[in-house]
Amino acid sequence: MEEHHKKANAKKAASEYQHAEESHKPAGTYPVEDTQFKPEVTLETYEAVKAELEKTIKEASTNLDGWQRERAEFVNYKKRIERENAQLRSNITGEVIKKYLVIMDDLDLAMNHRPSCDEGAVWAEGIELIVRKLQTVIDGEGIERINQNKVPFDPSLHEAISNEDNPEFASGEVIEVVRQGYKLGERILRPAMVRVAR
Repeated sequence: MEEHHKKANAKKAASEYQHAEESHKPAGTYPVEDTQFKPEVTLETYEAVKAELEKTIKEASTNLDGWQRERAEFVNYKKRIERENAQLRSNITGEVIKKYLVIMDDLDLAMNHRPSCDEGAVWAEGIELIVRKLQTVIDGEGIERINQNKVPFDPSLHEAISNEDNPEFASGEVIEVVRQGYKLGERILRPAMVRVAR
């Protein structure tokens, strides 16, 4: 029994010692447990997961490249459609305005042959007002006159209707614009009919 009593006293002393040790530990410290990492993944599983990851990364890269190409193609498509629409608007505007240019020619001709007497002054003012209004509409559509005297003849802008001797003009110079030419931007709607010095 004495032995049993010794064991009980030893346990009690150990318990008191442990309790005393724990009371001296700073807050937040805990006994360290054996937590060594013991992998449960086999080499085969690791290789399979690694191969799957590489495959997924490659697919993601391919998808990203494809998406970027499609995006660039879409941007180019939008730009092309915008250019084509602008060209179509320009063509339609040019075709419609060409029909009014003939009327403008007739009005210009009427203004050049206006009556000199007082009776025709009111008529001439009315025609001049119509010419100005029509010219405003034409200018508003971006149409420009090719109205050039004393400039070198340019076959892309001018259509020569005569080649004359004239000492006041250098050879190849435009003497007079007989019929106005018009352009829309860089596009010639109608070349100017001109007389050219020989």
